[in-house]
This record gives sequence, C-alpha cells and structure tokens, in this order.
Amino acid sequence: MNLIYNLPGLFIAIVFHELAHGYMAYVLGDNTAKNAGRLSLNPLKHLDPIGFICLLIFRFGWAKPVPINPLNFKNRKRDTILVSLAGPFVNFLIAILMSVIVFIIDISNPILRKILLITLWYNIMLGVFNLLPFPPLDGSKILASLLPGKLEYNFYRYERYLYIILVILIWTKSIDKILNPIISYVLDVLNIILNYLWSVIYGV
Repeated sequence: MNLIYNLPGLFIAIVFHELAHGYMAYVLGDNTAKNAGRLSLNPLKHLDPIGFICLLIFRFGWAKPVPINPLNFKNRKRDTILVSLAGPFVNFLIAILMSVIVFIIDISNPILRKILLITLWYNIMLGVFNLLPFPPLDGSKILASLLPGKLEYNFYRYERYLYIILVILIWTKSIDKILNPIISYVLDVLNIILNYLWSVIYGV
C-alpha cells in the first residue's frame, strides 16, 4: 500500500521536473528535448528503471536526463541557468498547489490526503536536492554558468570528482545535514504563503 501511495507523488515530481527542463529549453530555441520525445507527460519517457527502483527503495534515485544542447541558446549562460531552474521551480509550484489543496481546501478523504501530502514532500525534496551545486544536479549547471569562462571550463573538466563527493555525501548520509536546513527554510516560506492565501480567501 505504501508503494501505491508513493507512486503518484513520484511520477508527478519527476515527470513535471523533467518536462519543465525540456519545455524551457524549447522556448529558448533548443529543440533537442522535443525531437527526443521528452516534451511529454508520459512517465515512461522520463523514468530510468534502475534510478526509479532506487528511489523507491533507498529514497535516492534519478530520472533520464533531458537532452539539452546549450549551443542552440541565444545566450548560453543565461539560458542554461533558466533551463536548470525550470525543474526545481515547477516542483516548488506543485508543492504550493498540493499545500493549498490539503490545508486550505481541506481534503478530508484520508487516502487522497496522504497521497497529496506525499506528492508535496517529494516535490520539495526533488526541488531542493536538485539545487545543490554538485554534478549532475541542476545546481551544478547554475553554478558553472555563473563562473567566468576559464573557471567554468575547469568546473566541467573536474566535475566527475565533484560527482564523487555527492555520492559520498549520500552514502554517509551527510547530505541530510545540508538538505534539512534548506528544507526547513522552504517549509517556513511555504507556511507564510499558505497563511497569506488563507487570509485572502477567508479574510482572517
């Protein structure tokens, strides 16, 4: 039953995250994701079988990365940042939507409420995790694009070593010390948004 409860949240978090990357790239002039069939809501287009199983079992996994060709962008650095931010941004939007449905509209059905809360949690987790500046996460592309040319080149040149650091952080569970404060901050911001929406809707 827990697996059944988790699947909708996982599918929503992963599919919309990857779709957002591909669609933003398409808007900015890169058709690579579209030509690869990745501008789709079909989960099978985005899921990596092994990465998905690991996500279910170990709470850490991965999806198929959306193919992007930064050479098709008009402004490579700026547009790479926008594409990288698109996935986490959509995850946070979904988290806000789930919060509104659960806490403001007040869903009473316990099963539906649990599924929505799990979806909320997965989207916060995926959004925050992908903003960390370690390859191959979105945050690493944002950081690299903010660096001057030579530093950016060296960053990509040695990114495999930074990837090892990420694996070590996850394996030793030290990643929690990084993620937990950020997630707490996101939840605080989410609470502020919900309180504001509550006051606007109900005039309290």
